[in-house]
Amino acid sequence: GKFLKPGKVVVVLNGRQAGKKAVVVKNYDDGHGNKSYGHALIAGVDRAPLKITKAMGPKRVAKRSRIKPFVKVINYNHFMPTRYALDIDLKSTVTMEINKDAAQRRKMRVEVKKKFEERFKTGKNRWFFQ
Repeated sequence: GKFLKPGKVVVVLNGRQAGKKAVVVKNYDDGHGNKSYGHALIAGVDRAPLKITKAMGPKRVAKRSRIKPFVKVINYNHFMPTRYALDIDLKSTVTMEINKDAAQRRKMRVEVKKKFEERFKTGKNRWFFQ
């Protein structure tokens, strides 16, 4: 069935981001272009924010709240869906077209970073950022 809707949180199983959490931005159930298998465009957390305590000053808090994101296209076999969903709208930010060009990709990652950090600061979706 079609369970991999955009917004679904997944855990990457293979490769450099193995064990990292990501969110499905767009899914291609029946393949697309030169990829004839089911795959998805995902955006995830490469480096999660660190723990924050009351004693820390605002500067330190800001530094520890940083998130390093990643964006990649990945085969359905290489990630595991979770029961969680994340309602951040990345549709306009992350697209296949932008993903092709290196300079735009960098810009896209910065945007994703902003959105993730904003969400982290609100204290919602704690689990996704651990």
